[in-house]
Amino acid sequence: MAGVGGRERGGEASDGPLVLAVNPGAGSTKLALFRGEEQVAEEVVHHPEEELARLARVADQLALRLAAARDFVTRAAGGERLAAAVGRGGLLGPVPAGTLRVTDEMAGELLAAPRGEHASNLGAPLALALARDHGCPAFTVDPVSVDELEPAARVTGLAGVERRSFVHALNIRAVARRHARAAGRPLEDLRLVVAHLGTGVSLAALARGRMVDVVNPQDEGPFSGDRAGGVPVTAVVEMCFAPGAERGALRRRLFGDGGLFSLLGTRDVREALRRARAGEAPAALALEAMALQIAKSVGALAAALGGAVDAILLTGGMAHLPEVVDPIRRRVEWIAPVAVFPGEDEMRALAEGALRVLRGEEEALAYRPTPRPA
Repeated sequence: MAGVGGRERGGEASDGPLVLAVNPGAGSTKLALFRGEEQVAEEVVHHPEEELARLARVADQLALRLAAARDFVTRAAGGERLAAAVGRGGLLGPVPAGTLRVTDEMAGELLAAPRGEHASNLGAPLALALARDHGCPAFTVDPVSVDELEPAARVTGLAGVERRSFVHALNIRAVARRHARAAGRPLEDLRLVVAHLGTGVSLAALARGRMVDVVNPQDEGPFSGDRAGGVPVTAVVEMCFAPGAERGALRRRLFGDGGLFSLLGTRDVREALRRARAGEAPAALALEAMALQIAKSVGALAAALGGAVDAILLTGGMAHLPEVVDPIRRRVEWIAPVAVFPGEDEMRALAEGALRVLRGEEEALAYRPTPRPA
């Protein structure tokens, strides 16, 4: 195992169950051990690019990542058995919000990847294997495919084509819960618009504790660092039928080489900000346009809530940057107060979902596979 780095937190650990959180990314596996709500150890295992390149499919990386995770648990848990293992959710079919129990069927579906290859597909299989080592349950929490859309929010103007719910549900719902606690109100009583501002930008309108409408970055909405967001459909049709057009290349243009990268040649919003401060007009315009598109999406979801919005929450990595947040705030604060929750503490959100089940605060949900859409 190469490229391992991390830290363990010293001091007195709080009482509570020992929960392992696993979050596989494209080139790394994040691991964290929690004693109740307190994170007591963490590590990021970096997998060399040449090592992953030898493996044809994401599923082929399971053994490599599992060995690294087991090594971490051996060192961090000190021989103590886990109460639960929880992994980041992958590309599943539509599911309700909450904590889902990982089964062989779920893990097998994710490894087969009928909805696409992605490193997050390894989260639940890793959790299941580690849980079996310790005789404990395995969970996943609020995967990207959480689907609670209102019926009218699904409809498009083409029969047989529906809008999809596919957003950063884990962070969106964790931030909504955090805001509800700070406000001293049940989440079910609040009407919120939450914008996740990260590598991709996704948004959700929450009412009655449910994500009743969304802005799905795969189909619509603001552009971001490397994703094109909503592009005029007539332009997409022309690209599809241009001489030499190829599906993979077009997808890459929209979902990997779009956004700031297409406009400025950089995926890094901080670099775009540096250029804007230096007086580069294209960078300033791109950032203004991105903020405008995010604000327009917030407004659209406020309309989905009938205009009765208790708060607008901005979260994700870009929420650390006042030059991104402030232009959005100025455009939307007339709708409702704006609260900022920078970053995305996915490991804690995963552990909290497992803890809610272990403590009997909610029941683990069963995964019921749905056929892959045609």
